[in-house]
This record gives sequence, C-alpha cells and structure tokens, in this order.
Amino acid sequence: MRCSPTEEKLLDFMAEIEVIDAHEHLPPERVRVSSKVDVMTLFSHYTRTDFISAGMSPKDYERMINPEEPLEERWKIFKPFFKFIRYGSYARPALIAVKEFYGFDDITDENYMAITERMMAENTQGIYNRMLWDKCHIRAALTQAGRTDYDLDYMIPLMPMDTYASVRSAEEVERRAEELKMQVKGLDDYLQLARKGIERWKSEGAVGLKTRAQPNDPPDRKAAEEAFKKVMKGEKEANLKALYDYLLNEIMEICAELDMVVAVHAGMWGDFRRLDPKLMIPVFPRHPRTRFDLYHMGMPWVRDTGVIGKNNQNVWLNLCWCHIISPEMTCSALDEWIDLVPVNKIIAFGGDYSRPVEKVYGHLLMAKEDIARVLARRIDRGLLGFDEAEFIIKRWFWDNPKELYKLDLE
Repeated sequence: MRCSPTEEKLLDFMAEIEVIDAHEHLPPERVRVSSKVDVMTLFSHYTRTDFISAGMSPKDYERMINPEEPLEERWKIFKPFFKFIRYGSYARPALIAVKEFYGFDDITDENYMAITERMMAENTQGIYNRMLWDKCHIRAALTQAGRTDYDLDYMIPLMPMDTYASVRSAEEVERRAEELKMQVKGLDDYLQLARKGIERWKSEGAVGLKTRAQPNDPPDRKAAEEAFKKVMKGEKEANLKALYDYLLNEIMEICAELDMVVAVHAGMWGDFRRLDPKLMIPVFPRHPRTRFDLYHMGMPWVRDTGVIGKNNQNVWLNLCWCHIISPEMTCSALDEWIDLVPVNKIIAFGGDYSRPVEKVYGHLLMAKEDIARVLARRIDRGLLGFDEAEFIIKRWFWDNPKELYKLDLE
C-alpha cells in the first residue's frame, strides 16, 4: 500500500506501540491448538458473507471450511470464488497473515498445501503469545466467547447480558438457580440471582457484559412481575418483551454498581435495521452511572453514532470490526468524528475474530493505516502537529480502552 510521507511517519510511530484489542471472540488458546487447521481456517468467520454474496451456496461454504473433508475437494469449492472476494477488506487480513506468518505472497494452486503444512506446524501452545503479544504488541484482548476460563492473563472476558436478561421458561430459571445454589420464587429473587451470577463472572475476571442495539421500552415493574409469574406457571401468554426490557435495564444498573461496562453491538449483521444505534438513544440517559461501549461505528449509521457519542457522556465509540468492513467508510467517519467527538471517547481497534487468530495482525495493520491516513491529512492541512497526532494515537489504542474498562495493566 502506497502511503504519503506523513502517513509513513505515523505508521513508524505506531509500529511499536502497545495496544489494547478492545473486542475479540477468541476462545482459550487450548481450544485453538486442539483444533484442526488448514488454509481454509483463514476464511472462516466474516469472509463467509462475501463468499455467499458472490454466489457460493451456504452448504458449500460450510463444506469448504470443514477440516474433516479432503482439502483438495474444498480447494475446488474455494478457488472459483476467491477471485471475486480477494479484493475486499474482509479477505485482506487472510492474505496479510499468509505473508507475515507463513511466508507466501499469495494463495495458489501450487502452495495451498504448503501453507496448510506451515499452519499445522505453527498451531502449538504459545501461538497466541507469538501472534498477539509478540507480533501485534497486544497487552490486553477483551474477548467474548461466553466463558471466563482463559489460560492467559491478557485475555479478558466480557459475558453475554442475555444469559440473565432473557427469561423464557420456568425450567430456564430453575436451571440458573441450581447453578448458583439459589431459590427463585419471584422477580426480586431472580434479580438477586442475576446479580450473584454477574458478581461471579466479575470474580473470574470479566469486565463487562455485552448486549445489542434494539427497541427497548421504559421498564415497567408491574408488567414485568406479571410476566414473570406467568412464565413460572408455564402460561404461554406472558409478556416476554416487558420482562426482557425490565431485566435488561435492571442489569445495566447492576453493571454500574459493580463498575462493569455494557458493550453494545450496533449496526452490521443480518437484518441490520433491527440493530440501529439510534434505538439506544432513550436507553443511555436512563443509566447515567453506567458506562457504555458502542461497537462498530454503528455501521452504516456512522454519522448518527458520532452524534450519539458526542451527546452522551457515558458512551464511548469503538471501531472494532470497522477497518475490515470498509476502510473507506471508517476513514471518512473517523475524520468527521474528530470534529464531533472528544478524543478521549474513541477506541481504535478490536479484531473481532474467533478461530483465525492469525488475522488479528492484518486487521490491526489496516487499523493503523486508516488512522495514519486520517491524521496525516489533518497534519498536512496544518490542523494537527505530529506530537498532537501521537497523543491521539496513544489515547485511541491504549488510554481510552484502559480507562473505560479500568484495566490494571501496570
């Protein structure tokens, strides 16, 4: 990638900075090293969308990434579509990983087996340290895989809010009560159960809970109590929406009391109309003591998201996933956000991967390129000095996520 002299200077500065990776789905390392890997592992997760959009059937995609199937047959599925998706930003981290970690400039008929052999040889204990700690200089990775049993101190979990906010049956409540050795007879008992479960997660290292942008009515205690009673009696006409909205809001308050962050997925994914960040506008002021981490620039509602961050003291804006969704959209929005949002409210990076840990490095490189591009334009126009740009970079990659999540990284 060709860069201006100013961008190059900023990239040189960013090459050695320590980073907080503010959103991943990585499992414990032992899960990765016990799994079969091959070149198709690099195309699990988000590239699925591009392959299927290009015409691959979902069934063929699942077969393509299944390591139990012969790789030669899966390559035949992969090859006709790779030429259509390789220019997109979802594919670029895979190509960067092939070059940086495995020593190949491309993925071809002649080398896909050799890449696989190197991936298998590298898939050993220590792979997270080699790729995240050593190569990326990541000193903390906030990861969401529905578990807290991580074997590396810098893998810091967030847990799903719906584990306790979503109540659909008496059996579900009883199972949660049994896990925590509690009895639940009414809604107040259940709230105590939720608090105890979240306190346990915190004691196991969790620093926040994750939810999503969604329609959320003001909490109605009476309607929630009626719904909870019906659920516990097995009655089908319970108002589950009223119960969910009430519990969601109560858990947001519990997070404030326990000094934990509420992370909010917004925008991209499936029918993204239902994930519009503007749906959270009534919610944020409702919980002034709660700190919110609003994800993904709310793409494609990047301007709306910037205004939300500007208008709400308790909302931070997280660029996780954004750099591989669209560098162009990210840079355009980020340039506007510098005008709109105090620089202590923006978080630069979250890789947002699960199995292919190799791709975190490529995504981080793309994030640095985007930020260099945005800040360099301002330097070249006389709006920033280099020292000011370096200050902003340190805030976005380190200080802001560290302060938001109150991470002890000394």
